[in-house]
Amino acid sequence: MPTRVCFVCLGNICRSPTAEAVFRKRAADAGVARDWVVESAGTGAHHEGEPADRRSREHGARRGYALSGRARQFRRADFERFELVLAMDASNEAALRRLAPDDEARTKVRLFRSFDPAAPPRAEVPDPYYGGASGFDEVLDLCERAADGLLASGPPDQ
Repeated sequence: MPTRVCFVCLGNICRSPTAEAVFRKRAADAGVARDWVVESAGTGAHHEGEPADRRSREHGARRGYALSGRARQFRRADFERFELVLAMDASNEAALRRLAPDDEARTKVRLFRSFDPAAPPRAEVPDPYYGGASGFDEVLDLCERAADGLLASGPPDQ
């Protein structure tokens, strides 16, 4: 059975679709795509149905990542569907833990950068939305390192 992972940020238009695209491609390149089901979502619904931010799509495409999904909100029922729910920052991690129906669901929630062995404790993926172009490249760099760390750690016990 493949491991199901959902990457989560606030609006599901910048960080989480970037993490999804990066992880999906890295898993495919490593020959383990069949071991993973990968999605992304946001804790908020204000961008639901929209494509990823144009800047995220453009910066991702330059590195070979296709951000092709549509934004959606993470729902309580999603905890039943995923083994890992990876938040981009502490605020979204806290929102997910509050949404979780029970302790078992809360154990599925982690910060995405916790898989980057070079990241400091509690490291976050910063939101590039209101910044310049360099922020989107930084998000890609951080997602690549965390994705590689997640792939190296392998799927969690199910």
